[in-house]
Amino acid sequence: MENYLVTGAAGFIASRVIDLLLEAGHTVVGVDNMNAAYDVRMKEYRLKKLVQHPRFIFHKLDIADRGTFDRNSPLRQQPYTAVINLAARAGVRQSVENPWVYVDTNITGTLNLLEYCREQKIPKLILASTSSVYGGKAPLPTTETTSSDLPLQAYAASKKSAEVLCHVYHYLYGLDVTIFRYFTVYGPAPRPDMVMFRFTQWISEGRPVKVNGDGEQSRGFTYVDDIARGTILGLKPMGYDIINLGGHEVIKINELIRLLETLIGSQGKVEYHPPHPADMATNWADTEKAQKILGWKPAVGLTEGLTHLVEWYNQERAWASLILTD
Repeated sequence: MENYLVTGAAGFIASRVIDLLLEAGHTVVGVDNMNAAYDVRMKEYRLKKLVQHPRFIFHKLDIADRGTFDRNSPLRQQPYTAVINLAARAGVRQSVENPWVYVDTNITGTLNLLEYCREQKIPKLILASTSSVYGGKAPLPTTETTSSDLPLQAYAASKKSAEVLCHVYHYLYGLDVTIFRYFTVYGPAPRPDMVMFRFTQWISEGRPVKVNGDGEQSRGFTYVDDIARGTILGLKPMGYDIINLGGHEVIKINELIRLLETLIGSQGKVEYHPPHPADMATNWADTEKAQKILGWKPAVGLTEGLTHLVEWYNQERAWASLILTD
């Protein structure tokens, strides 16, 4: 069995990746600074489940701090087969308001991890990137060869910068790097700043369902378990590669609201607001490369995945209804 270091451990995707690694018999050291980028109660919920496992070790540390990786760091107490960097400041709109924290975590944090891999002779790093790097004029479905030179906000720009730094360390030091450009991910215990949780909460609690734009914009969604499985498949040696993961099942926002209304059994009070300039009108991934190289194929359809989300929300409603979403 192997030892893995996973950053952003209390995050939505990372916590599920850790679950699967632990189920497979591996040991995982998790790192997270537990910042308040969104309601920290969601992170605490995910982390509480992880720390009950005997092969999971958690450290509250910040990857943007170089001291996290110094010679006295608890992260140096054991060797690692790979680093899975899922720590990130995410969210396109927030990055317009405070781009500095995106540079700190997404660029400086990645650089610190790359240096750590070099110093500790860790042979493999996985980096979570984003479909947002493709900008606003990408062909649909979008392949990995599409230009990523014109991002629309600091979030995408910071992730593109992290990708380039990874290539530098692959070229100079032979570090094996797999970069996943995630599209929109959903499932139980999701990020509360994302549309799936917001709509589920707002419809369930009879609150206004706020839509930026006319609702005819669309997103390609993928269930979190499928994303976690694909991420783990990327641990094999690949040299340096960039792979789309997710975004295979596209739905318009208005259609999504109607589907959630059916599953929840309540009609939403929809309010339309002006579109945000940082938002992309649509995304839709070409996942042929992931299927060919990794043998990855999503298994959970949108209706099934949304059913799991709604069931989870109803089970955790006492506190999930209080999560801040505005």
